[in-house]
Amino acid sequence: MQSAVCPGSFDPMHNGHVEIVARAANLFDEVIVAVSPNMHKSPMFGVEERMEMARETFSAVRGVVVEPLGEGLLAEFCRHRGANAVVKGIRDAKDLAYETPMATMNRHLTGLETIYLAADGRYTHLSSTLIKEVHALGGDVAEFVPWAVERRLAERRGADGRS
Repeated sequence: MQSAVCPGSFDPMHNGHVEIVARAANLFDEVIVAVSPNMHKSPMFGVEERMEMARETFSAVRGVVVEPLGEGLLAEFCRHRGANAVVKGIRDAKDLAYETPMATMNRHLTGLETIYLAADGRYTHLSSTLIKEVHALGGDVAEFVPWAVERRLAERRGADGRS
């Protein structure tokens, strides 16, 4: 069985993430959406809540499973899960420049290959950071996020009046 890992913090997941995972599901028998704690960012949602949103979002997509990435190396997570590749969405040259050293290190550590999928043009402007910022300032992000995320963002807005 050919399996791939789509890692990310997914805080929150947006339609650009969904599009990449769905395309990866057409290429691999199994796609593991690996939700990371991301030590470099202050999360809006905890890992468990992000995993719940991802599971709800991908519940009808064949072969997609959601798991916590944990604190260790991505290459080791992939080896432990028997994944053949990492799949990353690339929006622009900046993403490619950021991802390439990590892909090279993963290949040197364990032979793990990284496959880049060019983002659909409808989503190249999206980032989780931008989604959070627009939402926090009262903007409507519904067209950019899956329903599971939209619902939780609305709950947060209702809980504190803003977000």
